[in-house]
Amino acid sequence: MTPQDRAEKAGKAMWANDRASPWIGMQLGEVNEARARMTLHVQEHHCNGHGMCHGGVIFALADSAFAFACNSRNQNTVAQNNMITFVAPGQLGDVLSADAREVSLTGRSGIYDVRVTNQDGTLIAEMRGLSRAIKGQLFDEDI
Repeated sequence: MTPQDRAEKAGKAMWANDRASPWIGMQLGEVNEARARMTLHVQEHHCNGHGMCHGGVIFALADSAFAFACNSRNQNTVAQNNMITFVAPGQLGDVLSADAREVSLTGRSGIYDVRVTNQDGTLIAEMRGLSRAIKGQLFDEDI
């Protein structure tokens, strides 16, 4: 199995069991080894009292992209720590994209950067995620 085949299969396995991301309205884009993309069309129920996309929704989008990127090698991996910086507000009607990429993987610990942009390429937020591999896999590779 190539790394790309493994990443795609891991992404499909995770998406099949992910209840939160689709419920929020996210869509899974591409999953490559150590990379993933998620998108979200900002609707009224994503907006806060200021009429802009709620920071928790933006964080959830970034966190989901991070999760798909760090699980792309079919090793169960969870978030250990995430920090987000909001740069500009997401607006009603925006299509937000979260692009996650691996910065470092040493043993069971990984570092990932996630950029959230809107449809015009405007930077909305940047997140740094720290991951930790745990026991198990998303799918059995012996089959």
